[in-house]
Amino acid sequence: MEIYVVALSQHRGVKEVTEWMSKISAIPVSELCKHQFVLYNKDASQHLFEVAAGLNSLVLGEGQILAQVKQVVKVGQGVAGFGRNMSGLFKHAITVGKRVRSETNIASGSVSVSSAAVELALTKLPDSSYATARVLVIGAGKMGKLVIKHLAAKGCRNMVVMNRTEERVAAVRKELKGVEIIYKPFSEMLACASEAEVVFTCTASESPLFLKEHVEMLPAVRPEIGRRLFVDISVPRNVEPSVSDLGTAVFFNVDDLQEVVAANKEDRRQKAMEAQAIILEELNKFEAWKDSLETVPTIKRLRGHFERIRDAEFNKCFSKIGDDIPDKSKKAIYDLSVAIVKKILHGPMENLRCDDAHSLNEILENMRALNRMFDLETDKSILEQKFQAKMEQNRK
Repeated sequence: MEIYVVALSQHRGVKEVTEWMSKISAIPVSELCKHQFVLYNKDASQHLFEVAAGLNSLVLGEGQILAQVKQVVKVGQGVAGFGRNMSGLFKHAITVGKRVRSETNIASGSVSVSSAAVELALTKLPDSSYATARVLVIGAGKMGKLVIKHLAAKGCRNMVVMNRTEERVAAVRKELKGVEIIYKPFSEMLACASEAEVVFTCTASESPLFLKEHVEMLPAVRPEIGRRLFVDISVPRNVEPSVSDLGTAVFFNVDDLQEVVAANKEDRRQKAMEAQAIILEELNKFEAWKDSLETVPTIKRLRGHFERIRDAEFNKCFSKIGDDIPDKSKKAIYDLSVAIVKKILHGPMENLRCDDAHSLNEILENMRALNRMFDLETDKSILEQKFQAKMEQNRK
């Protein structure tokens, strides 16, 4: 589980979140602290960008994690804690994830957990083919659906799919023309497993579906297959690990997918290096955007100052002209006044932006100058403290 926090104080932020976790879990704070891994500021942002890019996934570049990041943004809309900073962070992470995938092809030739499971099972079959193997897929959720699709792509034309309801299985059946998909309810699990030679489990069950004693009772598979193959990609596990102790079965879980992942190690390493370069570039952009938020009080006051002048002069102008002027002309003069102010403000605004073209020292000096020239009354002491802290952080 990852928790992202915007806090006024790092120490207090970690303390309050840990205490909250302790309260809802009934686990002592001292015990929770042993298992915490904490990242701050730029390191935390970089971590999320790497997650969105698929660099921290078991299978490099898999797209499912990016979908989860998108879901965070979707459910965060309108939630009090998902403010400008947090929303900006996660939206930028989505941008990073998309850019890494489009510019590095990190996902091409790579695999998701589901396709890796299918690849692994394929390597374990004697003739390296699903064409004749009897396949059972337990669970037709997101992971199960992907397993079914990857099986079909590898030549599997007949399979039994087990799920609580038939609707999801019927939906997949409509998508995959030419593939015979037989639905079975969970009540027939052991009966179906006894007829299957390859069993994929991908459900949300919190307790194992297959215990050692269950598998021990299943009839032997065809001699050319050798042993019944269980591939468990569920978290928590659906198959008891001790199944591997049986001479009649072979068991693989998510950890064993490393065999497939290692297939193109050097290619993935190169893609990961390319991805890191993009992440660092985008990280600098995000940090610049975040720093620019510190200039918001000055920007607001400067805009307000010019807007008050514009509005006063606009009204003064029309008091002299009178009410005889057509609405179209009045609007044209109004638009002109707005455009003039916008163009005048363009230069100052550009010089308050935190990007590669401006150092923090330059921005701070520009803010001081604008405050002094236009008497904006921004709390310069707080701003200076924030910028000094940022400069110290950058030196480290």
